[in-house]
Amino acid sequence: MRIDIISVLPELLESPFSHSILKRAKAKGLLEINVHHLRQYSTFKHQQVDDYQFGGGAGMVMMMEPLVNAIEDLQKQVAYDEVIYLTPDGKTLDQRMANGLSLKGNLLMICGHYKGIDERFREHFVTMEISIGDFVLSGGELAAAVLVDSIGRLLPGVLNDETSALFDSFQDNLLAPPVYTRPEDFRGWKVPEILLSGDHRKIDEWRHDEAMKRTKDRRPDLLKKQ
Repeated sequence: MRIDIISVLPELLESPFSHSILKRAKAKGLLEINVHHLRQYSTFKHQQVDDYQFGGGAGMVMMMEPLVNAIEDLQKQVAYDEVIYLTPDGKTLDQRMANGLSLKGNLLMICGHYKGIDERFREHFVTMEISIGDFVLSGGELAAAVLVDSIGRLLPGVLNDETSALFDSFQDNLLAPPVYTRPEDFRGWKVPEILLSGDHRKIDEWRHDEAMKRTKDRRPDLLKKQ
C-alpha cells in the first residue's frame, strides 16, 4: 500500500511513522508513506498557502492553487483509490472504515489547517472526509497519523501474529476482553482459572462473555450495531 500525505507541517509526522508497527511495515516493504510539504507547490514568492476568507470572519483558509498543484502533480505518478480530507465535520473513523481502507492500494490524505480548505477543493477532488472524533485539533496531521496507524497495522504481514488484529476492540462491535500475563499470582491478585485450564473452547467462550459484559457496561451503543 502507498499513502501520500499533503501537509503544511510535515515535521509533525516524522516521529509517528518512524517507530513501532509502522516502522516495521515500511521496513518490510508492505507500506510506503510519503509526506509532501504543501508550500513547495505554492507559486507565491513567500510560499503562501492560505488567505483571508471571502465574506469576512476570523481565520485563514487554505487556497485552491497550491492544493490543486499538489494533487495534480501526484496524480501523474499514481492513481489514488481515495482522496481523504481529515476534518472535524467528516464521517467518524471506526474499525469498519479502517478495515475497508486497508484493502485499498493507494491513498492520498489532505491535512487541513487554519480555518480549513477552500470548499471547491472538497467538492472537486476529495472522495472521503474523515474525523477522528468530535473535537478540533490545530491541524490534520495528528488525525492523519491516527488514520495511517489504524490502517497500517491491518495489512497482511505487518503484525507478527496476523490473527491479533482480528481480536482487537471493535472488530465485531465488541470491546476486547480482559487480558493477563505472568505471574499467575501477584500480591494475591490471581489470573482467572479458566485461562490456565488449557481448554481453548471454554477460554474462547469466557472471552466472548467478558467482551459482551465489558461492552454492555462501557459502550452499550456498540451492541445496537450488531
